[in-house]
Amino acid sequence: MVLSVSGLCKSYSGKAAVDGVSFQVAPHEVVGLLGPNGAGKTTTISMILGVLSADGGKIAIDGIDISAARSQALARTNFAAVYAALPGNMTVMENLRVFGLMYDVQDLSQRIESVITTFDLAPFRRQKCGALSSGEQMRVNLAKAMLNSPRLLLLDEPTASLDPSAARDIRDKIRAFAAENESGVLWTSHNMHEVEVVCDRVLFMSRGKILLEGDPRALPARHGKASLDDLFVAVAREPLTLGEA
Repeated sequence: MVLSVSGLCKSYSGKAAVDGVSFQVAPHEVVGLLGPNGAGKTTTISMILGVLSADGGKIAIDGIDISAARSQALARTNFAAVYAALPGNMTVMENLRVFGLMYDVQDLSQRIESVITTFDLAPFRRQKCGALSSGEQMRVNLAKAMLNSPRLLLLDEPTASLDPSAARDIRDKIRAFAAENESGVLWTSHNMHEVEVVCDRVLFMSRGKILLEGDPRALPARHGKASLDDLFVAVAREPLTLGEA
């Protein structure tokens, strides 16, 4: 497995933010981690990234226990999110080179040119990231996330700042990345149309637990809902009822 999470727990002031969460992400798989704000998604991702320490449970990336060999595990991982902007006073090329050196990317110049081409960044290579539009900044962020050809790619609302055409292009690129490499993707989004298009499987979180799991195209009907949007609303409003279904 690319990612194995078992019994993951995290509490703040005695209140569980993540409560015994377990799931896996396989090679070539795009898994959606869904749920309302406060469900525990970002806390879960932060623990997978090693930004937060877990109170209990285990995380293994590419078979490597993150608590035993954090650097080795995280070298196989990368991340992009709308709230994790790259340094704005550095150019696109400078950002990619610095992060490439941090990840010890081999043949770095060639790899940088590859991601610049993939994400259509050639016109911006010498521009400072802070001067780019939010959509352009996200494309640079995604290029950074691909630099080390990660086994596990974590994406938190990666298309939130993109127009529909650019968002479709990014979705296609992420799907191709998962299909063509021995990599897995964990994707959070509030766009249920996007989730249906991109994800092979979804995990619905509520109050720190995984409430529902399955194929996003079949899961709504299993719970008496007409669409994934309707199911999302139900998870937010009536999680206990769904959990018993």
